[in-house]
Amino acid sequence: MGQHQSIVSAEWLKDNLNNPDIKIIDCRFRLPDANWGYQQYNHSHIKNAYYLDLNNHLSNTVTDHGGRHPLPDNKLLATKFEQIGIIKNKTTVVVYDDSRFAFCARLWWLLRFLGHHQVFILDGGWHHWQQLNYPTDNVIPSDGQGSFIPEPNFDLTVDIQQVKQAQTSPTVATIDARSGDRHLGKTEPIDPIAGSIPHSHNVFWQQNSTPEGFLKSKLDLETIWQAYLKYPEIIAYCGSGVTACVNIFALETIGYHNCKLYAGGWSDWCSYLQKSENLISHN
Repeated sequence: MGQHQSIVSAEWLKDNLNNPDIKIIDCRFRLPDANWGYQQYNHSHIKNAYYLDLNNHLSNTVTDHGGRHPLPDNKLLATKFEQIGIIKNKTTVVVYDDSRFAFCARLWWLLRFLGHHQVFILDGGWHHWQQLNYPTDNVIPSDGQGSFIPEPNFDLTVDIQQVKQAQTSPTVATIDARSGDRHLGKTEPIDPIAGSIPHSHNVFWQQNSTPEGFLKSKLDLETIWQAYLKYPEIIAYCGSGVTACVNIFALETIGYHNCKLYAGGWSDWCSYLQKSENLISHN
């Protein structure tokens, strides 16, 4: 199934497009325009693909704390999986977006978190599929008949208290997936306070892929992550637990399996800070 255990090529998916044991899910999304992804999906998508929305399906209601994209209600998400026709640990799920895995990696992570491991990301995403003129349509597939009992693995997540405890631990690396400027607190386009979790490192999530949206080679990924592979545990975070999943995905593909998601991310962390503490939160 392609170069890495969690990724498939467009060619492979085309050859398996009508396999009833494979379900395809479109995750295209834009943070500034919440309806954009669904509009794009309705206009055209990979043949037989369903759509799941970051805000409506892959996140929960926002509250004062917990970040901008809290993890979704497990039962509600499992019901969506059943409507798509996913049979837990039987159906192969292929997810895609057009943002270098930014949004589909969140679904990849969520499926695994809930106990379903046959999930793969489409290498090259929607753009590459279109370039190859592979089958697309605007038909919304009918509901399937899946069976999905969620069994969340809470060992894959950490909360703010656990992140605080890990800050000075010699065995844990906390890694920010946001851009270098956001990590350094030079800019903050979304959250009310700029900065990063003290003692955290920075690996920008886009480093894991090429500008065209392909996962980098195993050798390149190992080079990017080399400084952190010696840590027994890695905590991944970003603004709100979305692009951090791209870092987890990349680590998984090179055989590093003890990476935990701080889903609240910087948006949760800074919700406990006063604006006057802004400078303290910088590295």
